[in-house]
Amino acid sequence: MSGMGRRILITGGKGGVGKTTVTANLGLTLNAKGASVLLVDGDIGLNNLDVVMRAEEKILYDIGDLARGKATLSQCLVDLGDKLRLLPSMTACSAFVTTEIFREICLKAAEIFDYVLIDSPAGVEDSFLRAASGADESIIVATPHLASVRDGYKTGKILSSLGFTRQGLIINRIRGDFVMDKTMLDAKEIAGAVKLPLYGVIPEDDSVNVYGLIDVTDKKSPSAYSYGLIADYLGGGDKKLYDYLHPYKGLMGFLKRKLK
Repeated sequence: MSGMGRRILITGGKGGVGKTTVTANLGLTLNAKGASVLLVDGDIGLNNLDVVMRAEEKILYDIGDLARGKATLSQCLVDLGDKLRLLPSMTACSAFVTTEIFREICLKAAEIFDYVLIDSPAGVEDSFLRAASGADESIIVATPHLASVRDGYKTGKILSSLGFTRQGLIINRIRGDFVMDKTMLDAKEIAGAVKLPLYGVIPEDDSVNVYGLIDVTDKKSPSAYSYGLIADYLGGGDKKLYDYLHPYKGLMGFLKRKLK
């Protein structure tokens, strides 16, 4: 690659919205489209990215070893496939990875990879600020719940105050049947409340595995299709949003909603 890769913080404020699975699935999708991707576990202390990626047994060194000079960046990277790598963290390494060190690590990684995706911890405390220091743009993940929408808005405001000018929103776990029945906020309402451009919507999908991962090759998976649209947009394509309402429109859609 030429120039610097993009350093993107995947965050949302509230816990449980799917930041880690969005980081993983977006990374898998971008990689499947030919990009080199580094997944960085910025949730130092409650690290889960290695579990989601099923990489626990592959870890020899982590970001704490890198921070202490006990290993090089290349030694710490876990190979997840062609041009896809993971930089893991461990609970015990939090004290060694300062904000300055974390930022320098991410900057160095951006010289190597097209995308550096940073999985953010929940909340907006010091650990969040450390994760944010490694990025210069962000994607906020929110679910169609009022608490998540409120926290997404607050997180976006904090990131704006930190100098983030490029921010977007991914709405996770939206259900078209609930939106059609007026029991769930729709995507436009959520984006308007969070006050961020909508990058994509990820529907509830039974095809995801127990780790929350999609099969990027499954052409029948709504989630895989949705992530593909987001990846295309990040790569410079036109913005296209998955039509999560389509399966529930018309007579057949009405019957599908009522039979659920």
